[in-house]
Amino acid sequence: MANQMSGNKVSASTQQYLDIAEIKDDTVVMKDGTLRAVLLVSSINFALKSEDEQNAVISSYVRFLNNLNFSMQIVIQSRELDIDNYLEYLKDKEKEQTNKLLKLQTADYIQYIKELTSLGRIMSKRFLVTVPYDPLTDKRKGFFSSLKEALRPATVIKLKGKTFERYQEMLDRRLDSVVGGLESMGVSVARLDTQSLIELFYKTYNPETSKNQQLMDVGKLKLE
Repeated sequence: MANQMSGNKVSASTQQYLDIAEIKDDTVVMKDGTLRAVLLVSSINFALKSEDEQNAVISSYVRFLNNLNFSMQIVIQSRELDIDNYLEYLKDKEKEQTNKLLKLQTADYIQYIKELTSLGRIMSKRFLVTVPYDPLTDKRKGFFSSLKEALRPATVIKLKGKTFERYQEMLDRRLDSVVGGLESMGVSVARLDTQSLIELFYKTYNPETSKNQQLMDVGKLKLE
């Protein structure tokens, strides 16, 4: 019996140490009962703008930060660009071409892409803004209390339907403020939906596996 109990402890899933409880309704629910929403933000070519335009962007950014009364996280995610699907698409187009010249040009373009990627890794960047909502933001934990929680599996705080809806409403108000401030700088903003959030965290925690293994139907996935 002792060996069996010991084996059960060892085989405990490492997923219990993650901070995420579940993802639903375009929202990340953390194990401590707080919520997160993630925004995908476009970039702007600041260097190509005139001095007046640059000053306007800077002023908008300063005004946006000064109007915030809560913390948020800005993440720049760099990943190696996977162009295998794009190359397959080009090969299909090459086969479909009936014009010999266009067929040769497509083949040359495919070869150029292959040579370009062989010279070095091509990276893509994504700009993400994480907006949190914590109903207990006024409470501050001591150092030893925080350390103790970090060294043990996170306990899950279950949010009932009405509580979750109330918290989500407060989160949406914060999102409206953040989106308005970001758009004032001339960038485009889109909130990641449930499927996009699951794919984001799946690829973040499994960078190598996600390249070769397809994600299951997200409608059937739930992080617990």
